Amino acid sequence: MLGANDGLVSNFCLIMGLAGAGADSRIILLTGLAGLIAGACSMALGEWLSVTNARELASTQIAKEAEELEQTPQAEQHELALIYQAKGLPKPEAERIAAELMRNKKAALDTLAREELGIDPGELGGSALAAAVTSFALFAAGAVCPVAPFILLHGAAAIIASIAASAVALCGVGVLTSLFNGRGAWFSAARQTLFGCAAAALTYGIGTALGVSLS
Repeated sequence: MLGANDGLVSNFCLIMGLAGAGADSRIILLTGLAGLIAGACSMALGEWLSVTNARELASTQIAKEAEELEQTPQAEQHELALIYQAKGLPKPEAERIAAELMRNKKAALDTLAREELGIDPGELGGSALAAAVTSFALFAAGAVCPVAPFILLHGAAAIIASIAASAVALCGVGVLTSLFNGRGAWFSAARQTLFGCAAAALTYGIGTALGVSLS
């Protein structure tokens, strides 16, 4: 959802800045499409790197834990016992379970990774590729809204249609956001639309000022 909002607002502002500067509709269309592709690629790469780094860090931590299991098994067994005591088990029972786990180093490592490191060895933070594709798709879905009208329309009609399409999309994002933030749907929709349009109006004004000064 955040990715779609980023794509929508950033491309909306970009297009309105160009419109304010008096750019030709074809230039706005090409720039908007370039902004969509560049932004979506940037988001996808950033998400891929984030998840990949998280997975590599988790793998390193698990490997270190596995090394400690081999080098200092008694200390790791003691850690396991403390974990189960913290869960409310009596000390003798916790020590018995820890001793049983130590007979299976894989099970012991899995338990230590989950309980001590807070890492699921089977997931390691999820798929970097899936995260990148999702991020790309969400950003592109948002960014296409303000640029799509320029495919069929030109001049003032395209600008008005772009504003309308973006406002509707912002409203939709606000409604969906209300499902997660606990606020009312109308409040979230109005807030999202207001701030998104205000940002676009600001860039339109800046574009107008720059267009006048450079002409």
